[in-house]
Amino acid sequence: MDLLITVILLLICLVVSNIISHYIPMIPTALTQIALGILIALAYNEFSLELETEWFLLLFVAPLLYNDGRYFPRDQLWNMRGAILGNAIILVVLTTLGGGYLIHAVIPDIPLAAAFALAAILSPTDPVAVNGIAKRIHIPEKVLNLVRGESLINDASGLVAFNYAVAAVVTGYFSLKEALFDFSYMFVVGALLGFVLSLAMAWIRFSLLKQGIKDTTLHSLLQILTPFLIFIVTEEFLHASGVIAVVVGGIVHSLMRERTETMLAEEQLLTENIWSTLLFILNGVVFLLLGLNIPSSIQDTVANPNINNVLAIGYVLIVGVGILGIRFIWSHLFAIHDYKKGKGDKPTAKSSLMLTLTGVRGAVTMAGVLSIPYVVASGGPFPERSLILFLAAGVILFTLIAATIFLPMLSKGGAPGEEDSPFLDYNEARTRVLRVALNKIKEVMDDDNKVAAYQLMDEYSRLLKPALDQWGARRLDRPEMLGKITELHRAALRVERNYIQQAVQEGSIDKEMYETFEKALDHREEKLSQSGSSRFFFLVGTTVRDFRRARRKYKDDNLKAVGRDIHLKALQAALEYLQGLKKGDDSDNIVQYVILDYKRAIARLKGSASPFNEKTEAQKEELRLIVMDAERAEINRMFENGDISREQARELRRTINQIEGITLFEHEE
Repeated sequence: MDLLITVILLLICLVVSNIISHYIPMIPTALTQIALGILIALAYNEFSLELETEWFLLLFVAPLLYNDGRYFPRDQLWNMRGAILGNAIILVVLTTLGGGYLIHAVIPDIPLAAAFALAAILSPTDPVAVNGIAKRIHIPEKVLNLVRGESLINDASGLVAFNYAVAAVVTGYFSLKEALFDFSYMFVVGALLGFVLSLAMAWIRFSLLKQGIKDTTLHSLLQILTPFLIFIVTEEFLHASGVIAVVVGGIVHSLMRERTETMLAEEQLLTENIWSTLLFILNGVVFLLLGLNIPSSIQDTVANPNINNVLAIGYVLIVGVGILGIRFIWSHLFAIHDYKKGKGDKPTAKSSLMLTLTGVRGAVTMAGVLSIPYVVASGGPFPERSLILFLAAGVILFTLIAATIFLPMLSKGGAPGEEDSPFLDYNEARTRVLRVALNKIKEVMDDDNKVAAYQLMDEYSRLLKPALDQWGARRLDRPEMLGKITELHRAALRVERNYIQQAVQEGSIDKEMYETFEKALDHREEKLSQSGSSRFFFLVGTTVRDFRRARRKYKDDNLKAVGRDIHLKALQAALEYLQGLKKGDDSDNIVQYVILDYKRAIARLKGSASPFNEKTEAQKEELRLIVMDAERAEINRMFENGDISREQARELRRTINQIEGITLFEHEE
């Protein structure tokens, strides 16, 4: 039960962290999740969640790297093979040796072999946190691809170096020849097993299809299980690198998927949806676990009276700067080497520093360092274990905070030699497509399908608003336009109020109904507020009012009919007022926007006597399919004109396909 509660608590924190990141976008989600993990660990002194390194690699690293292998662009992987292998292997060795000597020189109490172990486990990079930062700022694609590419391999090389360094401390024995042989064996055999096992899983799936077993859920489950099975077989039975195996398995899977996308379309769609949810959870929980383990990792060092806390933090800064410094020197020298061979742009300190800061350390480092044994073979304690844990946790936070602060500064103005994109912003392109959809609905609307058309226009308007908000965030006229729309809505509401008050004076409605109308108008005016809290309380109030209406639904049908008639006339009065504001210039676009809102409201009210109408729903489905054809035509037009890139066109089409899939979906038991 405790484990179940812990899992639920982690998922709640995952939701909270993403909500916080939405309102504070300058702080990466990963950093927010680490902070929440630390707060939980501090709030509950007895709270602990120990996870062995092997379990951590199996549950988190294996599926995450398998997914990276599935989607990493193979042409980039091949074109950047020199830089990727250099960062993933040579840089790991340089970091282990250079960082080890630095740590031992600064902190002589840490033996050289233990210093090598710490430097080795600090060598793997974690691209998940960098991806979170990249969503907020512009990081060159070449830099991101290099970081993602090296992370596919350096987890394995860093862990191998770490394990040998720890073994040297525990046993007092080390053989370079054996280490090189074992590394070669783990790398080569791991790659071969990943290739063979991925093919074997594909053969099993296709064999089941030939036998007539075509359950898409079953086949999706087999795909999800693949990285776990590859990792277990590789690590447990042949003692090779499961990390390399799952990466190769992911690449093989992507090659086969491209040849079977049409034949297995439904399975692929279901699998991708499952993967997206799974990866969202795994990425978040990794950093929550990291935060949970940081307080326990540093408490012995903080509580130790022989170690000054200021000095300990100084050690973290020295080690962190030293590790990043080695990465900077290597990156700059490698860039100079590529430039002299005509393979790249002229290197600059800015580009090398950007590549350095993207080398954030993360979950693999923490999982590895927590596996350090407490005692050595002779029975004595592992030298300075608590201090090593403190330094590892500190360097992880240091690299993450440094990337958060300095990458946005370096990204201003773009990378050297990089040109501005000739394509539209994605949200602007999405806005154009949605406007075409709305115009198409108006074009095909007639007296028979008017109610369905207005309902569908309402749905597309709700889709259009977020796209407009994001695209227009940088436009100077956007706040002014929103202000004018809001003022028009408020003016129309005043017309409705005047009509309701006139109806009271004429005796058409009683005092109770008048108060009901007034409350409704107050809530609609409150909805016009741009504050998040007002919107929230409006939604809560709407829910409560809907519940109350449901309870008294059949209380007085005659009273309900009278109220609907008055409401309809009030809306029509406001609509006539708005139509009288048209001047025949550009301002008519804003007026027409509000008029459309009122027309949809009138159509909804006219059809409110039967909330669900099969004919209306069928008409909406037909209209949706017509609108989707218009949207696809607009996407093709923008792509052929060079307004959007191939990737943007694919993303826009994917959104339409998802809506179409839901529209045509029929549930089967």
